[in-house]
Amino acid sequence: MASLNVGNLGEFLREQRRSAQLSLRQLADAAGVSNPYLSQIERGLRKPSAEILQQLAKALRISAETLYVQAGILDERDREETEVRSVILADPSINERQKQVLLQIYESFRKENGLQTASDDISAPSDTFGTGADVATPSN
Repeated sequence: MASLNVGNLGEFLREQRRSAQLSLRQLADAAGVSNPYLSQIERGLRKPSAEILQQLAKALRISAETLYVQAGILDERDREETEVRSVILADPSINERQKQVLLQIYESFRKENGLQTASDDISAPSDTFGTGADVATPSN
């Protein structure tokens, strides 16, 4: 018996595999899983772990977060926040200090708008970078 989103995940994986023009065996080899196991995932008979989903995403050249959402592991809103954070952190044109300031501003706007952020558990000092500004709570 398949769990909630496993069938949709399987269909999604099959579509992605076909779009990438990979056979079942090619994707299984690239992801480091057995051919029968991948077949069972695509048919909705197995629920893969987050680690297996990450391997499949890498082999398909798509974000692991996309597969996590399809599998019901990650909420769509969480994925959007993760993607924004990833883009900021991966940008080579800004330095580490600028990245951290941008992330703090982003998180403060999400809090101001009533959205929970991934770092709500972490309490950061207001003036971490000595800017003299309270970036954790912007004023209007």
